[in-house]
Amino acid sequence: MTGAKPKDSQGELNARISNRVVQMMREYTGRGPTRARTTYADDLVSVVLQDTLTPGERALVADDKHETVLAVRGEYQDTMSERLINEVEELTERKVLAFMSANHIDPDLGIESFVLAPVGTATLA
Repeated sequence: MTGAKPKDSQGELNARISNRVVQMMREYTGRGPTRARTTYADDLVSVVLQDTLTPGERALVADDKHETVLAVRGEYQDTMSERLINEVEELTERKVLAFMSANHIDPDLGIESFVLAPVGTATLA
């Protein structure tokens, strides 16, 4: 639980990260994923999201417009990246060195991954 607030257990911290990511996805896309699971180990935080596509995106997928959906999702992720990074830094109390995000159509999955600075090197003020 490196970097976590002392009052949080690892499970509580993971749940808080998942909830923040889901809330932000809902805010930006109008619909949040129905399931999210965060794994935080060493210098990596990964949030796996399930059932992420909006009804409109599902209609595009049904019309074989997968690339359009993935491109739009990429734009959402670019737009949200600064806020997502800030949220993870706040919750873990560690600096995010890199953020990577991807979506998959079938099955409907997304992942938000954050590489954190090693403990003791680039902490937040």
